[in-house]
Amino acid sequence: MQFKKSLAAMAVLATLSLPAIADTGGLRFKITNAAGQPVVGALVHVSTPDSLTVREGITDKDGFIRLVGLSPSNKYEIKVNSSGYSPLVQNGVKVVSGKNFSLSYALTKEIEKIAVTGTPQAAMVDTTSSVVGIDVTLDMTEALPTGRSYQAYLQLAPGTKPTLNGNPSSKSGVNYSDFGGANSSSSDNVYYIDNINVTDNNTGTFGANFNSEIIQEQQILTGGIPAEFDGGSGLVSRVVTKSGSNEFHGSINYYTQSDSLVADDKNKPNASFKTYDAAYTLGGPIIKDKLWFYTSYQVKNREDNVSDPNTGEFMRTVENESNLGFAKLTWQPTNDDKLVATFFNDPTDISGSRVETTLNNRDLARKQGGNNYKFEYSHMWDDFIVNAEFFRHEAENSILAANPTTRADVAYLTGSPTNADTSLGGLGSDNIRFRNRDEWKLTLEYFLDTNDWGSHAFKFGYANANNDSKVNSVVTGDGSRYSSVAGVDSGLTLGQYTSGGMTGTVSVSDSDYANIINAMNASADSAYYHDLLDSNGDGAISNEELNGLVLSNSADPYGNVAVYRSRQVETAPNVFSTEGTVMFAQDAWSMDNLTVNAGLRAEKWDHIASDGTKVYTFDWEIAPRLSVIYDINDDGESKVWGFYGRYYDPIRTDMTAFAGTLTGSVTSEEIYIGDRWLNFRTRGGRQNQDALFAPTTKTPYTDEFMLGYSTTLSDDMSIQFTYTERKTRDLLEDYDLHLYTEELAGTDYHLPLSYFGYDEIPASNYVIATLAGGKRDYRGAELTFRKHRTDNWMALASFTYNDAKGNSNSDGNADFQGDVVWLDPRAPHTYGKQPGNISYLFKLAASYYWDNGVELGAVYNWNSGTRYSNTFSAYGRHLPMRVDQAYEAGGYTARWLNEDAIGADVSPSYGTLDIRLKYTHKFDDYKAEFFLDIFNVLDDQAATGEQDLIAGDGVYAFGEANSWVAPRRLYLGARLSF
Repeated sequence: MQFKKSLAAMAVLATLSLPAIADTGGLRFKITNAAGQPVVGALVHVSTPDSLTVREGITDKDGFIRLVGLSPSNKYEIKVNSSGYSPLVQNGVKVVSGKNFSLSYALTKEIEKIAVTGTPQAAMVDTTSSVVGIDVTLDMTEALPTGRSYQAYLQLAPGTKPTLNGNPSSKSGVNYSDFGGANSSSSDNVYYIDNINVTDNNTGTFGANFNSEIIQEQQILTGGIPAEFDGGSGLVSRVVTKSGSNEFHGSINYYTQSDSLVADDKNKPNASFKTYDAAYTLGGPIIKDKLWFYTSYQVKNREDNVSDPNTGEFMRTVENESNLGFAKLTWQPTNDDKLVATFFNDPTDISGSRVETTLNNRDLARKQGGNNYKFEYSHMWDDFIVNAEFFRHEAENSILAANPTTRADVAYLTGSPTNADTSLGGLGSDNIRFRNRDEWKLTLEYFLDTNDWGSHAFKFGYANANNDSKVNSVVTGDGSRYSSVAGVDSGLTLGQYTSGGMTGTVSVSDSDYANIINAMNASADSAYYHDLLDSNGDGAISNEELNGLVLSNSADPYGNVAVYRSRQVETAPNVFSTEGTVMFAQDAWSMDNLTVNAGLRAEKWDHIASDGTKVYTFDWEIAPRLSVIYDINDDGESKVWGFYGRYYDPIRTDMTAFAGTLTGSVTSEEIYIGDRWLNFRTRGGRQNQDALFAPTTKTPYTDEFMLGYSTTLSDDMSIQFTYTERKTRDLLEDYDLHLYTEELAGTDYHLPLSYFGYDEIPASNYVIATLAGGKRDYRGAELTFRKHRTDNWMALASFTYNDAKGNSNSDGNADFQGDVVWLDPRAPHTYGKQPGNISYLFKLAASYYWDNGVELGAVYNWNSGTRYSNTFSAYGRHLPMRVDQAYEAGGYTARWLNEDAIGADVSPSYGTLDIRLKYTHKFDDYKAEFFLDIFNVLDDQAATGEQDLIAGDGVYAFGEANSWVAPRRLYLGARLSF
């Protein structure tokens, strides 16, 4: 088919940390007469009360016209006029950002009155795109029982896994962290609000909140993403907010819940809480058809009474209060110019932890949130558009110790210690943190039609961003944090302490021995250490002799046997930053039934240390994206497609801080030997840089291969099947070079200095480098059914299969791999089923409304259970269990991992059923709505997770449930709108 030059679409540059995804969509029209012959020269006009944007164009010789740059809305009015035919009007047409739906209309011979058609045909499948995802719209979220946040809406998307903190994993996204054994949380997602990237640049989780009432549309993208878009192993959430209209509209609402509306909690019988959520919205014209405004303010408050999970005794009351403001101005001075200014903020205070295993002495308070600003200008010509944007995102994420006393973590070899026994003193530090981002970007788009070779949509983009991470950490108490052995186990040897059989936190491992021995040899007290430990008198202290060190001196503040302490010797704030540049070029070429989307992304990132110097540059990486889509019947109703794309995962500021702490706080790591402390490692400050980026370090990436099929079943139903394979490589980790270049020489695990790009070992504690042999492999299939809201009902159903394997959980963070050979990805038994993965998920959401104002919605989610490893605790991490007896592998003898440790167990499967009952009453120009949500209708308080520590954590034994579906609970709400 041929397309005439159309009005250009508003498009925005999209990048992983330099976001800009177009918040507009398009419609493709085929206009025919009653006999099916094309109508040439028909004028097609589209408009909606939700947007100032109006588009119109003339059909070509084949009766086709494409109109783009349309803001998302389900209230579009289509007008078609052609000489000799009756005018046609279609209301209630939906436009989804990032999609181009096809519509077919047949005009009738001219009569006196305007003809109004029924439901448009084939508005379900975009036959020009390979993007996989879902559009979450107002009619869906207001009909279904969900949490009132954009994070909760992510659970509606096919394939998203259950989450504890609003950051769900999708497909190959990592869903588990060795640090603390954290499950059901992903750091691979990217979050946008009106193209403002609010992803936390340090943790990779969401970094902002807002009133969900302001959402016009939320796009959740999970794969098949072209070059203009960011992407990776996680999902991309894009929220488009409301802009106002030519009429004044607003609302006030109030929602509430308390423990009186909740069934008895079988697992937390003394838990109690109360919460409320109140908000207003108001929008309308300042100048009709020219200048609109939209504002909102929301207060959210929750109080929880937290009880001890062992005794049931009251522990504390935790209050969480957020104040969410929003304001937006949209000005269209001419039909070709538009300016948008947006502001929102989300200051939040949380007085403590709701986690019942957090002891009062280890309680923490949080201060979160900040201001966000965006300014956008666009100008449009007939077939060309330029779009410029600037935004600033500010976010505090400070953690304050409720108890300022000295921290001591105590480990036991005997007995059955409780969490309280192993966790003495306070949290240990106050951490003041700010994560900010400044960004500007420019996008150009050009539409070209050729006579013989189809149509082209060219897009070019450039963006520059700066991410700042400001940190000031102050150790509380006496300025140290201790790791000790319980007094009842006095007399243990260091070898017994590091063997992995202790209950509680162990902060020294056999990987530290080389540093400890070198520090003893260099110490002024060298003779003392040799007299104490050199049992064979050969003048050298061996690992075996150090293993024999007896731990028998009480040196921590609580009378236990101190083994290790980290002592803060200097305190000062630090600022780290990353500066990135991204460019892309892309062409969407359509000819007859075929569309080819081909593009390239180029990304470059600099990492800036706390003193302003550049510590590393990840030079230009080129990411190709290619998809081929075939419209099976050339009618916009069905398609098959294939996709290949590479997604780079730029390194976050947590690694910048690791390598870039050249000023500020300095910490001395010390071990207690005999009757004195020995400093074996200094971290922070200029005197001993903690880490360096190795010159050969690469940017982690994921390659995606995807095949798909989609078709309409009727005017308002569609079904889609996708098969996906992903391979994640060039994972990042920190290395102990003395271990890998010296001790492992002559073994299969040896890495020469040339692997890291060095001629000699640099003067740093660690080196950040590409993890040799590290990989994750994913394959999955998904079937999705969608029924849009017509004939009084809608539905969404999906079934997802996930197969995830790998030998590393690293997600750009410095973890334990690279520090010990038995966790090396090339070591025995490290490759296995990925912990955190859920193999099967089924989701069903549906609603039905009656003409009397009553609506019933329901959501049912089922999953097959979460996979986890058999682990022990060390350095605050949950590490896979090791064999008891060392053996030789690859030329090195070690206590390697148990054969079945990785991904060995699965928590039970479970499902939840939620319903919403809604009543709407209209009077005059007002509408009153009343909501009743019932979550977990069947009150099935199933286990959602199990303890992965073989020795337990002092509260839950290995394999014992440690998290559950919340009991049946009612949530009440009311809204008055006009």
